[in-house]
Amino acid sequence: MWIGYGQQWTWLADFDDAGLSVPYRYGAAHPAWVAGWDVFCTVLSPVTFRIVTLVLIAVAVMRRQLRIVLFLLFAVELSALVTEVAKNLADRPRPVTALAYAPSTSFPSGHALGVMVGVLALLAVAWPLLRAPLRTWLAVLGAVVIVAIGVGRVVLNVHHPSDVVAGWALGYAYFVVCWLALRPYPTVTEADGTPVAPGIAR
Repeated sequence: MWIGYGQQWTWLADFDDAGLSVPYRYGAAHPAWVAGWDVFCTVLSPVTFRIVTLVLIAVAVMRRQLRIVLFLLFAVELSALVTEVAKNLADRPRPVTALAYAPSTSFPSGHALGVMVGVLALLAVAWPLLRAPLRTWLAVLGAVVIVAIGVGRVVLNVHHPSDVVAGWALGYAYFVVCWLALRPYPTVTEADGTPVAPGIAR
């Protein structure tokens, strides 16, 4: 998406224009629709996930669960830094048709990136504590939230569709890096369920 924007690929520009035009026409004629999406994106913004994560970090500190503390700190809290670095590097202006106020630059979508990381990180920490049926429901709910936030940013015309796709992609990639480097729980052997000692092959 970044290369396409920088090289001004025609198909990407057409994709972005098509994704913005219909929501803009509808939103311009229906202020309540715009207000509803703006509230939704504010309530479930990356800031909300970071606040929830801070509470979980505090609980993990009290329980001396260092792995969880480090994982949540890097995955969720520091994702804001990743977003700002990426935005400053790309320096893409917001769509001129924006229906709501949004600070900073447009690429990638900070909401798409932050919510992707927040949902995946919180699910990763909660997953071993959940029973199978609840896991399924929360995974579906998480996916719906991720998609809905991305759609909402386009509906509000504060992001091009390619900004959202890039935010999802970068957010997922960053989560995977954090997961591989700082797993919240010790790796266990399949045979006996005990942690694998460092340097010993499974």
